Amino acid sequence: MGMKKKMLSATLCAVMVGSLAAPAFTVQAADDTLVYWSMWEATEPQGQVIQEAVDAYTEQTGVKVDLQFKGRTGNREALQPALDGGTQIDIFDEDIDRVNGMYGKYLLDLEDLAKENDYEATANAGLMAACRDAGGGTLKTIPYQPNVFAFFYNKDLFEQSGITEEPKTWDEFKDVCQKLKDAGITPMTMDDAYATCVIGYHLARLVGEDKVKEIVTEGEWDDPAVLQMAQDIEELASNGYYSEMVGSNVWPAGQNTELALGTAAMYLNGSWLPNEVKEMAGPDFHWGCFAYPALTDGANGIETNNFGAQVFGINKDTKLAKEAFDLITFLTKGEYDQKLADETVGIPADTTNTEWPAMVECAKPVIEQRMLLSDAELLYDADSLKRLDNANDSQQTEPSTEPEEPSTEPSEAQTEQPEQTE
Repeated sequence: MGMKKKMLSATLCAVMVGSLAAPAFTVQAADDTLVYWSMWEATEPQGQVIQEAVDAYTEQTGVKVDLQFKGRTGNREALQPALDGGTQIDIFDEDIDRVNGMYGKYLLDLEDLAKENDYEATANAGLMAACRDAGGGTLKTIPYQPNVFAFFYNKDLFEQSGITEEPKTWDEFKDVCQKLKDAGITPMTMDDAYATCVIGYHLARLVGEDKVKEIVTEGEWDDPAVLQMAQDIEELASNGYYSEMVGSNVWPAGQNTELALGTAAMYLNGSWLPNEVKEMAGPDFHWGCFAYPALTDGANGIETNNFGAQVFGINKDTKLAKEAFDLITFLTKGEYDQKLADETVGIPADTTNTEWPAMVECAKPVIEQRMLLSDAELLYDADSLKRLDNANDSQQTEPSTEPEEPSTEPSEAQTEQPEQTE
C-alpha cells in the first residue's frame, strides 16, 4: 500500500510550464563511479524506470553508477550499519523521516548545489520547504514521487445521485452523503488500515496541526475537540453514510470490492489508490478527488491537506557530490520524472511536467492547495504505520484481485485508542 510514514507539512506552490527534455550535464571521466542504494526492487516499476534513467545518465555523461536495489527491508536493515562502517554509498533514498532522522548525520548540505544548478526553478516549493524543515532548516534531501491524502470518489455514482459539485464544507459533505444514500448507493467505505485516518483528519480540521500533536503526544484525549470529532463521525455512522462492512473490512477488502466495483462512492485514501484498484475498477472508472471538507469554526479549511514523498540524500563523505546531484536531477526532472509518474500512476515532482496520469489528474486541485499537514493529524495506529512505511508498494506492484475475506471481529484500529508512533 501507499505512502511513506512521514507526511509532510509545507506550502505548495506549483508553477506549471512545460518541457520534457532531460537536463544536460557536463561529461565526466569514465572511471568516476557513483554508488546508489535504492529503496526499490529491480522488478518494481520505480526500479525499472530508475534503472533506465541511470543507464541513460551513464551513456550521456560517462559517469558509472553502481545501482544496488535493496528494497524497503534491505535498505532499512543494511543502510545504517553500512554508513556507520564507512561503506561507499554516495546516494540513498527512503522516506523523509528516515533519511533526515536516522541517517541525518551522514547527509550532505545541498543548499549550494541546488543554487548552482537553479534546481528550485522547477521544483515544487512546498516539497522543498518540507525537506528544509525536516533537515533542521537546511536543504539536505531532494523529494520525488509526491502523493496526497484526500477523498477519492466515483464520478459516475455522483452523477447518478444528482451531485454536480464537490463538497467544500461539512454540511455540503453530509448533503452529498444523503443524496448518495437516497439513490441507493453506499456513500463511504474504508478498511482497517485507514480507519484512524478519518479521526485524525477530522480532528485536524477542528483544532489544527499543533493542537493535534499536543493531544496525541500528551495523551489529552479528554480535550473537548476529541468529543466533538467523535460526535461528528458518529452522526455519519448513525445516518447510514458508512458501509455496513467498515467494522469488519480487512485491507484491501473495502477498496477492492465496494469502491472498485461501484457499490460505495467515496474512500479517504492516498493518491496511490487508483493504481491499487485499477485491475478491479477497470478502464471506465471515472475518478474524482476533493479535500477533506472544512468544519464550521474549524482551525483550517480545504486549503490545508496532507501529502508526502520519498527523498534522495547524498552522503557527506562522497567524493562525487556534483555527479550525485546531477544524477538526482536527472531522475527528478524532465523525461524520467514524467516516466516515473506514468509508470507508477503517480504525481510528477517537476512542475514543468504538467501531464499527469489520467487516474490521478483529479488530485491536482487538492495537491495545489496552499498548506499541508503532518502525519500527526492522521493518528495512524501501529498497523497503519507499518503498512504506510512501505510507501508506494501499491504503485510498484500489481494489486491482488483476490481481496482477503473480511474479519468478523473489529480490527485493532477500530477498538483501541490510536497512538502516535515514533
